[in-house]
Amino acid sequence: QVQLVESGGDSVQAGGSLRLSCAASGSISSITALGWYRQAPGRQRELVATISRGGSTNYADSVKGRFTISRDNAKNTVYLQMNSLKPEDTAVYYCNAKTWVVYWGRGTQVTVSS
Repeated sequence: QVQLVESGGDSVQAGGSLRLSCAASGSISSITALGWYRQAPGRQRELVATISRGGSTNYADSVKGRFTISRDNAKNTVYLQMNSLKPEDTAVYYCNAKTWVVYWGRGTQVTVSS
């Protein structure tokens, strides 16, 4: 099994920055990809960014150029650097780990005010 713990969520003004962290533990060697998803009130959970074991990244169009996903394998941690935040980025952000099953963290709240 894999356990995921997110941190770094906060309330910021539009144009600000935040860095989210997700610490993974457990069966780390079984993880093929890590990612960030978000869910705003009344909306479905959506992909934000993913990073593969080899370092390949993928981003939602809405965050390209503003968000950067990275991972520190020594710390078993994945990060999401979020710049130029917009009110529409307000959501609960969830960390995701893919093995032969998918694991989720409990989420961290990001609120962007205009």
